[in-house]
Amino acid sequence: MKFGPVPVAEAAGAVLAHSVRVTGAGNKARRLPKGNVLSAADIADLAAEGVTSITVARLEAGDIAEDAAATRLAHALIPDPEAARIRIARGAKGRVNLHAEGAGLLRLDRPAIEAVNSVDPMITLATLPDYQRIGAGGMIATIKIISYAVPEASLHKAERAGAGALHVAAPVYRAATLIETRIGAVEPSPKGREAMAARLDRFGMRLTDRAFAAHEIADLAGAIARAEGEVILILTASATSDPADVGPEALRAAGGRVTRVGMPVDPGNLLFLGHLGDRPVIGLPGCARSPALNGADWVLERVICGQEVTSADIAAMAVGGLLKEIPTRPQPR
Repeated sequence: MKFGPVPVAEAAGAVLAHSVRVTGAGNKARRLPKGNVLSAADIADLAAEGVTSITVARLEAGDIAEDAAATRLAHALIPDPEAARIRIARGAKGRVNLHAEGAGLLRLDRPAIEAVNSVDPMITLATLPDYQRIGAGGMIATIKIISYAVPEASLHKAERAGAGALHVAAPVYRAATLIETRIGAVEPSPKGREAMAARLDRFGMRLTDRAFAAHEIADLAGAIARAEGEVILILTASATSDPADVGPEALRAAGGRVTRVGMPVDPGNLLFLGHLGDRPVIGLPGCARSPALNGADWVLERVICGQEVTSADIAAMAVGGLLKEIPTRPQPR
């Protein structure tokens, strides 16, 4: 692509690089927007204004215009939009936006995204972070061709580098049981259940009937064994502070296994994770009673969307794991 000033008389069919205001037929002012392909009428109006030179982009053999290039890259990234649960918007001004077709988690191939952006500075792709929760219709990525055209060879290289790099993981569960423990006769505040119900509702999930247990290993183990939900959530009256504390021990006593106690995300440190058969079990930290973002959200969202969460995955949450302080926290940092 050639870019620069040319005589107006030679600019027909070129792409206008900078907006210009001209006076057209009937002395009516009009604006020629940048990116506009100059017609013979545009050239006549420019000449009538006394403009002798104008900055344009002129495509050469092997160049792909910006909208076509952005659209092609989008379809390379998302070869099967229905399976990926991603909608590809119409290209305009060198940009194509990608939107989630339903609630879920964005999954992406980071090396592939970086490879796309390493091909040519004129070809750009920006995304939300991997594992970002997204609602239906939310924008997850944007492709922007900075110049008015890019070489076919560069576009082809970017297409190959980013093939199939994005999808939205869908929720795989429909219901969860929240077990709340109590010390003595004091019934837990409904705030914890309300906060968890709101989290699940984002993914079209519901809570089963309210379940309680004494804050004791045997009673909690029985409640875990009786839980009806596909996912089991445990919100203890006293936070889990050791792998042998009431929550993890109750899961083991119910026949389950514990895969992780504690996480390097704050708020959210006092979480534990495990399974009862093939059902995931999440021991929630006390901060889950608040609707504010905490480490439990990151684990819960992955579990809901069928993503494996290993001990190593939780350890990797440390970078970026220092989250916003909760104002009601009794011992703020």
